[in-house]
Amino acid sequence: MLQFQCDYSEGAHPRILQALCDTNFEQTPGYGEDIYCQRASELICQKCNAPRASVHFLVGGTQANFILLAAALRPHQGAVCAQSGHINVHESGAVEACGHKVLPLPSTDGKIYAQQVKDYVTAHWQDPTHEHMVQPKLVYISNPTEVGTIYTKAELTALYSVCQENGLYLYIDGARLGFALTCRENDLTLSDIASLCDAFTIGGTKAGALFGEALVIQNHALKQDFRYILKQKGGMLAKGRLLGLQFLTLLGDDLYFALCRHGNEMARKIRQSCEQNNIPLLFDSPTNQQFPILANQDLARLSQQFAYSYWQAVDESHTAVRFCTSWATTPENTQALCSALLAL
Repeated sequence: MLQFQCDYSEGAHPRILQALCDTNFEQTPGYGEDIYCQRASELICQKCNAPRASVHFLVGGTQANFILLAAALRPHQGAVCAQSGHINVHESGAVEACGHKVLPLPSTDGKIYAQQVKDYVTAHWQDPTHEHMVQPKLVYISNPTEVGTIYTKAELTALYSVCQENGLYLYIDGARLGFALTCRENDLTLSDIASLCDAFTIGGTKAGALFGEALVIQNHALKQDFRYILKQKGGMLAKGRLLGLQFLTLLGDDLYFALCRHGNEMARKIRQSCEQNNIPLLFDSPTNQQFPILANQDLARLSQQFAYSYWQAVDESHTAVRFCTSWATTPENTQALCSALLAL
């Protein structure tokens, strides 16, 4: 069975495993206060052109999301996001479990836009009963989105401007950020990302790390007492050096971007095969997730050789599924899938 189900099917890039082995018997302080976390933090700040940023390393994406939101929001405040947003759909109510409501907005492409946010916030404050409602205080987006689409620099600039004008934080879930930054259609840099939000993550789990997410905080108000909240919510890893070392390895010579670029190129081949065989795509994704709409009888044949994710029923006889490539997807496996799609 060839796996196209997710982008964390494999373990970790060999260079990360080697770095972990090479430093295994070194003695370092715990809780992220070691030399590797320090160097990785400095490297991230340098690459983001954000010398005053605060960098924290966490094990997983859901953990990073709900801890940042817990730090940013007061008890009566909530997070605005697309209805397909990860915090709204795929985190088992982690944000709500911290006492904060997720406030979803309609979306057909995984994104939310500046005007939507402005209209929502304006409607909240103009409602004479607004004190009886959850107050919008933070906007959550992911780049790329849950459906593989990406934000342009103009879209992100407009969104951040609306947030600043209305006293909202903007937080970017970057679990797959490397795939967004390395796709051909992208016009954002890591430095742009850092300057156009209050906090964001650089995902490692889905980009060649064994595990780990780097949380970069720009807004000074969010930095205050963050490590208290990180500890309280179970996010402070005792052997924190395991996280710092991985990001130091990934970002030291831009291995991170090379791995994500590879995943995108494998996905582009799958997309091209769909287009060549007139297989429609549910979303216009330029990144490592592709969503073809296939006849159920064809899916029955494909499922004998390939693993993929169900996405949604389109009609009685067709279903949209997700094929997801990773940093380690081989050209041979990709070609096998492409050939199978062309043969349908």
